[in-house]
Amino acid sequence: MLPAFISDRLAGLYLDFEGQRLAEQLYQWIIICFSVVGFFWGYYCEQFSQTLYVLAAGVLLSCLLTLPPWPMYRRHPISWAPSAADPDARLSGGKKRSKR
Repeated sequence: MLPAFISDRLAGLYLDFEGQRLAEQLYQWIIICFSVVGFFWGYYCEQFSQTLYVLAAGVLLSCLLTLPPWPMYRRHPISWAPSAADPDARLSGGKKRSKR
């Protein structure tokens, strides 16, 4: 178990399942668009390095937009099941035995 001050700070550092889907789609679209634009730009300039520069800019942009847990990826919070009681307490009927 983490201390309360750490778990409070980590509470907002997650992506829900819908947010993960959105981040993956956004990443794919950015990479595809930048690769197509980079291909044509490199063809126009007749420099393959220009294609790679445009593609690298797309990768950096997609990393900036999809890696941090932005609030747009946390719109559908996950509802977790309540925690079960301590298994040792269930087996002993709720009373703990003392060792002598």
